[in-house]
Amino acid sequence: MRPFRYERVGDDLGAVTAIAATPGARFLGGGTNLVDLMRLGVETPPVLIDVTRLPHDRIDDRADGGLRIGAGVRNSDLAHDPAVAERYPVLSQALLAGASGQLRNLATVGGNLLQRTRCLYFQDVTKPCNKRVPGSGCPARAGDHRNLAILGGSPHCVATHPSDMAVALAALDAVVHVEGPAGPRVIPLGGLYRRPGDRPDRETTLERGDLITAVEIPPLAFAGNSAYRKVRDRTSYAFAVVSVAAALDVAGGVVRDARLAIGAVAPVPWRARAAERVLAGQPATAEWFARAADAELAEAAPLPDNAFKLTLVRNVVVRMLGELAGPGPEGSAS
Repeated sequence: MRPFRYERVGDDLGAVTAIAATPGARFLGGGTNLVDLMRLGVETPPVLIDVTRLPHDRIDDRADGGLRIGAGVRNSDLAHDPAVAERYPVLSQALLAGASGQLRNLATVGGNLLQRTRCLYFQDVTKPCNKRVPGSGCPARAGDHRNLAILGGSPHCVATHPSDMAVALAALDAVVHVEGPAGPRVIPLGGLYRRPGDRPDRETTLERGDLITAVEIPPLAFAGNSAYRKVRDRTSYAFAVVSVAAALDVAGGVVRDARLAIGAVAPVPWRARAAERVLAGQPATAEWFARAADAELAEAAPLPDNAFKLTLVRNVVVRMLGELAGPGPEGSAS
Protein backbone atom coordinates (compact mmCIF):
# COMPACT_ATOMS: atom_id res chain seq x y z
CA MET A 1 0.00 0.00 0.00
CA ARG A 2 1.34 3.42 -0.94
CA PRO A 3 1.76 6.07 1.78
CA PHE A 4 -1.17 8.43 2.25
CA ARG A 5 -2.21 11.27 4.53
CA TYR A 6 -5.19 10.98 6.87
CA GLU A 7 -7.46 13.89 7.78
CA ARG A 8 -10.57 14.11 9.93
CA VAL A 9 -13.27 16.73 9.36
CA GLY A 10 -16.11 17.95 11.54
CA ASP A 11 -18.74 19.18 9.11
CA ASP A 12 -19.93 18.80 5.52
CA LEU A 13 -18.30 22.02 4.34
CA GLY A 14 -14.98 20.92 5.78
CA ALA A 15 -15.29 17.57 4.03
CA VAL A 16 -16.14 19.08 0.65
CA THR A 17 -13.38 21.70 0.97
CA ALA A 18 -10.77 19.15 2.02
CA ILE A 19 -11.51 16.72 -0.80
CA ALA A 20 -11.47 19.50 -3.40
CA ALA A 21 -8.06 20.70 -2.23
CA THR A 22 -6.15 17.56 -3.27
CA PRO A 23 -6.55 15.76 -6.60
CA GLY A 24 -7.21 12.10 -6.01
CA ALA A 25 -8.29 12.48 -2.38
CA ARG A 26 -11.05 10.13 -1.25
CA PHE A 27 -13.67 10.12 1.50
CA LEU A 28 -13.26 7.38 4.08
CA GLY A 29 -16.31 5.83 5.76
CA GLY A 30 -16.07 2.23 6.88
CA GLY A 31 -13.36 1.61 4.31
CA THR A 32 -14.48 -1.96 3.65
CA ASN A 33 -14.12 -1.55 -0.13
CA LEU A 34 -11.69 1.35 -0.45
CA VAL A 35 -9.02 -0.03 1.88
CA ASP A 36 -9.13 -3.42 0.15
CA LEU A 37 -8.54 -1.72 -3.19
CA MET A 38 -5.70 0.31 -1.70
CA ARG A 39 -4.03 -2.88 -0.52
CA LEU A 40 -4.28 -4.28 -4.05
CA GLY A 41 -2.86 -1.11 -5.57
CA VAL A 42 -6.07 -0.43 -7.51
CA GLU A 43 -6.79 2.74 -5.52
CA THR A 44 -3.88 5.02 -4.59
CA PRO A 45 -5.38 8.16 -2.99
CA PRO A 46 -2.81 10.58 -1.55
CA VAL A 47 -5.27 11.69 1.16
CA LEU A 48 -8.14 10.01 2.99
CA ILE A 49 -10.77 12.35 4.43
CA ASP A 50 -12.49 10.62 7.37
CA VAL A 51 -16.21 11.48 7.34
CA THR A 52 -17.32 9.03 10.03
CA ARG A 53 -17.66 11.81 12.64
CA LEU A 54 -20.14 13.81 10.57
CA PRO A 55 -23.73 13.95 11.90
CA HIS A 56 -25.20 11.51 9.38
CA ASP A 57 -25.71 8.46 11.56
CA ARG A 58 -29.48 8.65 12.17
CA ILE A 59 -32.54 6.93 10.78
CA ASP A 60 -35.54 9.27 10.92
CA ASP A 61 -39.20 9.04 9.97
CA ARG A 62 -40.35 11.48 7.31
CA ALA A 63 -43.60 13.35 7.77
CA ASP A 64 -45.09 11.55 4.75
CA GLY A 65 -44.35 8.09 6.16
CA GLY A 66 -41.05 7.47 4.39
CA LEU A 67 -37.59 7.18 5.94
CA ARG A 68 -34.45 9.32 5.87
CA ILE A 69 -31.27 7.33 6.40
CA GLY A 70 -28.00 9.10 7.13
CA ALA A 71 -25.06 8.16 4.92
CA GLY A 72 -23.02 7.27 8.00
CA VAL A 73 -25.49 4.70 9.33
CA ARG A 74 -23.81 1.31 9.65
CA ASN A 75 -25.25 -1.49 7.57
CA SER A 76 -25.95 -3.67 10.62
CA ASP A 77 -27.84 -0.87 12.36
CA LEU A 78 -29.96 -0.24 9.27
CA ALA A 79 -30.72 -3.93 8.74
CA HIS A 80 -31.93 -4.38 12.31
CA ASP A 81 -33.80 -1.10 12.67
CA PRO A 82 -37.42 -1.97 13.62
CA ALA A 83 -38.96 0.53 11.17
CA VAL A 84 -36.87 -0.81 8.29
CA ALA A 85 -37.55 -4.46 9.10
CA GLU A 86 -41.31 -3.87 9.39
CA ARG A 87 -41.97 -1.34 6.63
CA TYR A 88 -39.25 -2.24 4.11
CA PRO A 89 -38.30 -5.90 4.66
CA VAL A 90 -36.69 -6.03 1.22
CA LEU A 91 -34.05 -3.57 2.42
CA SER A 92 -33.40 -5.37 5.69
CA GLN A 93 -33.06 -8.71 3.91
CA ALA A 94 -30.73 -7.26 1.27
CA LEU A 95 -28.42 -5.85 3.91
CA LEU A 96 -28.32 -9.10 5.86
CA ALA A 97 -27.49 -10.98 2.65
CA GLY A 98 -24.44 -8.79 2.05
CA ALA A 99 -20.90 -9.46 3.23
CA SER A 100 -20.26 -10.79 6.75
CA GLY A 101 -21.49 -9.61 10.14
CA GLN A 102 -18.13 -8.01 10.86
CA LEU A 103 -18.15 -6.04 7.61
CA ARG A 104 -21.79 -4.97 8.09
CA ASN A 105 -20.84 -3.60 11.50
CA LEU A 106 -18.27 -1.35 9.84
CA ALA A 107 -19.70 -0.53 6.41
CA THR A 108 -21.75 2.67 5.96
CA VAL A 109 -24.75 3.39 3.76
CA GLY A 110 -22.87 5.96 1.69
CA GLY A 111 -19.90 3.67 1.19
CA ASN A 112 -22.14 0.76 0.27
CA LEU A 113 -23.69 2.79 -2.54
CA LEU A 114 -20.26 3.74 -3.86
CA GLN A 115 -18.68 0.30 -4.01
CA ARG A 116 -16.69 -0.05 -7.19
CA THR A 117 -18.15 -2.24 -9.90
CA ARG A 118 -15.64 -4.98 -10.26
CA CYS A 119 -14.31 -8.14 -11.83
CA LEU A 120 -11.13 -10.17 -11.45
CA TYR A 121 -9.29 -8.05 -14.00
CA PHE A 122 -10.21 -4.77 -12.32
CA GLN A 123 -8.67 -5.99 -9.07
CA ASP A 124 -5.49 -7.33 -10.69
CA VAL A 125 -3.16 -4.44 -11.53
CA THR A 126 -1.02 -6.71 -13.72
CA LYS A 127 -3.92 -7.03 -16.19
CA PRO A 128 -5.40 -4.42 -18.54
CA CYS A 129 -8.74 -2.90 -17.48
CA ASN A 130 -10.62 0.02 -18.99
CA LYS A 131 -11.92 0.95 -15.53
CA ARG A 132 -8.41 1.40 -14.15
CA VAL A 133 -6.65 2.58 -17.31
CA PRO A 134 -9.10 3.84 -19.95
CA GLY A 135 -8.31 2.43 -23.37
CA SER A 136 -6.24 -0.48 -22.10
CA GLY A 137 -8.89 -3.09 -22.96
CA CYS A 138 -11.41 -5.42 -21.35
CA PRO A 139 -9.98 -8.94 -21.10
CA ALA A 140 -13.09 -10.16 -19.27
CA ARG A 141 -15.08 -10.39 -22.50
CA ALA A 142 -12.86 -13.20 -23.79
CA GLY A 143 -11.72 -14.35 -20.36
CA ASP A 144 -13.42 -15.05 -17.04
CA HIS A 145 -16.89 -13.51 -17.30
CA ARG A 146 -19.14 -16.12 -15.68
CA ASN A 147 -20.46 -13.69 -13.08
CA LEU A 148 -20.45 -10.53 -15.16
CA ALA A 149 -23.11 -8.41 -16.85
CA ILE A 150 -25.82 -9.56 -19.24
CA LEU A 151 -27.59 -6.17 -19.26
CA GLY A 152 -26.29 -2.62 -19.60
CA GLY A 153 -22.68 -3.48 -20.36
CA SER A 154 -20.59 -2.27 -23.27
CA PRO A 155 -17.66 -3.47 -25.39
CA HIS A 156 -15.47 -1.58 -22.92
CA CYS A 157 -16.73 -3.14 -19.66
CA VAL A 158 -19.06 -5.87 -18.40
CA ALA A 159 -18.33 -5.61 -14.68
CA THR A 160 -21.28 -5.82 -12.26
CA HIS A 161 -22.26 -3.59 -9.38
CA PRO A 162 -21.76 -5.58 -6.16
CA SER A 163 -24.16 -3.88 -3.72
CA ASP A 164 -27.15 -5.81 -2.39
CA MET A 165 -28.49 -2.76 -0.57
CA ALA A 166 -28.51 -0.64 -3.73
CA VAL A 167 -30.69 -3.20 -5.52
CA ALA A 168 -33.33 -2.96 -2.78
CA LEU A 169 -33.13 0.85 -2.77
CA ALA A 170 -33.56 0.89 -6.55
CA ALA A 171 -36.78 -1.08 -6.22
CA LEU A 172 -37.99 1.35 -3.54
CA ASP A 173 -37.43 4.51 -5.64
CA ALA A 174 -34.90 5.87 -3.15
CA VAL A 175 -33.26 9.25 -3.65
CA VAL A 176 -29.76 10.31 -2.63
CA HIS A 177 -28.89 13.60 -0.94
CA VAL A 178 -25.54 15.07 -1.94
CA GLU A 179 -23.54 18.02 -0.64
CA GLY A 180 -20.96 19.43 -3.04
CA PRO A 181 -19.03 22.51 -4.08
CA ALA A 182 -22.13 23.78 -5.93
CA GLY A 183 -24.37 23.20 -2.92
CA PRO A 184 -26.88 20.50 -1.98
CA ARG A 185 -28.86 18.48 -4.50
CA VAL A 186 -31.02 15.38 -4.66
CA ILE A 187 -30.43 12.56 -7.16
CA PRO A 188 -32.81 9.65 -7.84
CA LEU A 189 -30.91 6.46 -7.10
CA GLY A 190 -31.20 5.41 -10.73
CA GLY A 191 -29.55 8.67 -11.73
CA LEU A 192 -26.60 8.15 -9.39
CA TYR A 193 -25.01 5.43 -11.50
CA ARG A 194 -23.61 5.56 -15.03
CA ARG A 195 -23.53 2.68 -17.46
CA PRO A 196 -20.01 2.09 -18.75
CA GLY A 197 -20.39 3.10 -22.40
CA ASP A 198 -16.94 4.15 -23.58
CA ARG A 199 -15.98 5.56 -20.14
CA PRO A 200 -16.21 2.70 -17.64
CA ASP A 201 -13.85 4.55 -15.32
CA ARG A 202 -16.73 6.96 -14.53
CA GLU A 203 -19.18 4.91 -12.48
CA THR A 204 -21.41 7.61 -11.00
CA THR A 205 -22.76 11.04 -11.84
CA LEU A 206 -21.13 12.57 -8.77
CA GLU A 207 -18.77 15.46 -9.36
CA ARG A 208 -15.45 16.02 -7.67
CA GLY A 209 -16.00 16.93 -4.04
CA ASP A 210 -19.55 15.57 -3.82
CA LEU A 211 -20.42 13.92 -0.51
CA ILE A 212 -23.45 11.66 -0.04
CA THR A 213 -25.16 12.75 3.17
CA ALA A 214 -28.42 10.76 3.24
CA VAL A 215 -30.74 8.41 1.42
CA GLU A 216 -34.52 8.89 1.51
CA ILE A 217 -37.11 6.21 0.83
CA PRO A 218 -40.57 7.48 -0.09
CA PRO A 219 -43.66 5.87 1.41
CA LEU A 220 -44.94 2.84 -0.46
CA ALA A 221 -48.19 1.32 0.75
CA PHE A 222 -47.27 -2.24 -0.22
CA ALA A 223 -43.57 -2.12 0.74
CA GLY A 224 -44.36 -4.40 3.67
CA ASN A 225 -45.04 -7.15 1.12
CA SER A 226 -41.51 -7.19 -0.23
CA ALA A 227 -38.50 -9.49 -0.21
CA TYR A 228 -34.94 -9.91 -1.42
CA ARG A 229 -33.59 -13.14 -2.86
CA LYS A 230 -29.87 -13.65 -3.45
CA VAL A 231 -28.47 -16.60 -5.38
CA ARG A 232 -24.76 -17.12 -4.78
CA ASP A 233 -22.15 -19.81 -5.09
CA ARG A 234 -21.92 -20.24 -1.33
CA THR A 235 -24.23 -19.15 1.46
CA SER A 236 -21.76 -16.98 3.34
CA TYR A 237 -19.77 -13.91 2.31
CA ALA A 238 -20.19 -14.19 -1.45
CA PHE A 239 -21.32 -11.76 -4.12
CA ALA A 240 -24.57 -12.56 -5.87
CA VAL A 241 -24.71 -14.52 -9.08
CA VAL A 242 -28.24 -13.10 -9.44
CA SER A 243 -30.37 -11.22 -6.94
CA VAL A 244 -33.92 -9.88 -7.06
CA ALA A 245 -35.64 -7.22 -4.94
CA ALA A 246 -39.41 -7.14 -5.27
CA ALA A 247 -42.54 -5.61 -3.76
CA LEU A 248 -45.98 -6.66 -4.95
CA ASP A 249 -49.52 -5.36 -4.57
CA VAL A 250 -52.16 -7.95 -5.46
CA ALA A 251 -55.92 -7.70 -5.03
CA GLY A 252 -58.50 -10.18 -6.26
CA GLY A 253 -55.85 -12.20 -8.05
CA VAL A 254 -54.67 -9.20 -10.11
CA VAL A 255 -51.41 -7.28 -9.85
CA ARG A 256 -52.24 -3.68 -9.03
CA ASP A 257 -48.61 -2.55 -8.77
CA ALA A 258 -45.11 -3.97 -8.55
CA ARG A 259 -41.56 -2.87 -7.87
CA LEU A 260 -38.73 -4.99 -9.18
CA ALA A 261 -34.95 -4.63 -9.37
CA ILE A 262 -32.26 -7.14 -10.30
CA GLY A 263 -28.70 -7.35 -9.06
CA ALA A 264 -25.48 -8.94 -10.36
CA VAL A 265 -26.65 -8.67 -13.97
CA ALA A 266 -25.49 -5.14 -14.88
CA PRO A 267 -22.91 -2.47 -14.08
CA VAL A 268 -25.67 -0.67 -12.14
CA PRO A 269 -28.48 -1.83 -9.82
CA TRP A 270 -30.96 -2.77 -12.55
CA ARG A 271 -34.51 -1.45 -12.16
CA ALA A 272 -36.79 -3.83 -14.08
CA ARG A 273 -39.25 -1.29 -15.45
CA ALA A 274 -40.21 -3.35 -18.49
CA ALA A 275 -41.22 -6.20 -16.19
CA GLU A 276 -43.22 -3.81 -14.00
CA ARG A 277 -45.14 -2.53 -17.00
CA VAL A 278 -46.02 -6.05 -18.10
CA LEU A 279 -47.27 -7.01 -14.63
CA ALA A 280 -49.60 -4.05 -14.09
CA GLY A 281 -53.24 -5.14 -14.30
CA GLN A 282 -52.46 -8.76 -15.15
CA PRO A 283 -53.28 -11.99 -13.29
CA ALA A 284 -50.87 -12.79 -10.47
CA THR A 285 -49.84 -16.11 -11.95
CA ALA A 286 -46.57 -17.82 -12.79
CA GLU A 287 -47.33 -17.39 -16.49
CA TRP A 288 -47.48 -13.61 -16.21
CA PHE A 289 -44.52 -13.46 -13.85
CA ALA A 290 -42.51 -15.33 -16.47
CA ARG A 291 -43.74 -13.00 -19.23
CA ALA A 292 -42.59 -10.04 -17.16
CA ALA A 293 -39.13 -11.53 -16.66
CA ASP A 294 -38.85 -12.31 -20.36
CA ALA A 295 -39.77 -8.73 -21.26
CA GLU A 296 -37.00 -7.43 -19.00
CA LEU A 297 -34.45 -9.80 -20.48
CA ALA A 298 -35.38 -9.10 -24.10
CA GLU A 299 -32.43 -6.72 -24.51
CA ALA A 300 -29.93 -8.92 -22.66
CA ALA A 301 -26.58 -9.56 -24.34
CA PRO A 302 -24.96 -12.41 -22.43
CA LEU A 303 -21.48 -13.70 -23.10
CA PRO A 304 -20.89 -17.43 -23.64
CA ASP A 305 -20.18 -18.31 -20.01
CA ASN A 306 -22.92 -16.25 -18.34
CA ALA A 307 -25.90 -16.99 -20.58
CA PHE A 308 -27.19 -19.24 -17.78
CA LYS A 309 -28.16 -16.05 -15.94
CA LEU A 310 -31.10 -15.61 -18.30
CA THR A 311 -32.75 -18.76 -17.00
CA LEU A 312 -31.68 -18.04 -13.44
CA VAL A 313 -33.19 -14.53 -13.45
CA ARG A 314 -36.42 -15.83 -14.91
CA ASN A 315 -36.72 -18.59 -12.32
CA VAL A 316 -35.94 -16.35 -9.36
CA VAL A 317 -38.39 -13.66 -10.49
CA VAL A 318 -41.20 -16.19 -10.97
CA ARG A 319 -40.54 -17.86 -7.62
CA MET A 320 -40.26 -14.60 -5.68
CA LEU A 321 -43.34 -12.98 -7.14
CA GLY A 322 -45.30 -16.17 -6.57
CA GLU A 323 -44.33 -16.13 -2.90
CA LEU A 324 -45.26 -12.46 -2.52
CA ALA A 325 -48.60 -13.03 -4.28
CA GLY A 326 -49.46 -15.60 -1.65
CA PRO A 327 -51.40 -18.88 -1.80
CA GLY A 328 -54.39 -19.48 -4.01
CA PRO A 329 -55.02 -18.04 -7.47
CA GLU A 330 -52.71 -15.08 -6.91
CA GLY A 331 -49.63 -17.21 -6.35
CA SER A 332 -50.61 -20.28 -8.32
CA ALA A 333 -47.93 -21.83 -10.46
CA SER A 334 -50.46 -23.88 -12.38
